[in-house]
Amino acid sequence: MIRWRAAVADDVPAVVALLADDVLGKAREGTDLATYQAAFAAMQAEGANHLIVAEDVAGRIVATYQITFISGLSLRAARRAQLESVRVAGDLRGQGVGAALIADAEARARAAGCRLLQLTTNKARARAQEFYAQLGFTPSHIGFKRELD
Repeated sequence: MIRWRAAVADDVPAVVALLADDVLGKAREGTDLATYQAAFAAMQAEGANHLIVAEDVAGRIVATYQITFISGLSLRAARRAQLESVRVAGDLRGQGVGAALIADAEARARAAGCRLLQLTTNKARARAQEFYAQLGFTPSHIGFKRELD
């Protein structure tokens, strides 16, 4: 049994550990928690940007995602929810936590008046791509990123 809730500053170390708990994350996450705490504070101040965590009955953070609500003019002024940093603890993958995570995100998106739930995933994450397709997401776009120095 897990409980979904908005993250608090004390959750940041556990979330960073989840972000670093895979091949890609190990290479790109750091150890300076002050940087992550500052980013969390900035997210909190933005209002439409939320970090969500799942905790098990023992209080352990076992999953996380970031959801941002975006108002726009395209698609007949559809409001959309953008998912980022979707992670489930390694020992719980394949046990339905990811599906529960997406269901929680969808419920929050609907409550915020969103008509679209969107996400991107790294090309190297083949299992994640299969997972999202099983949940009804379609690979409808090609994404581009550019590092800004």
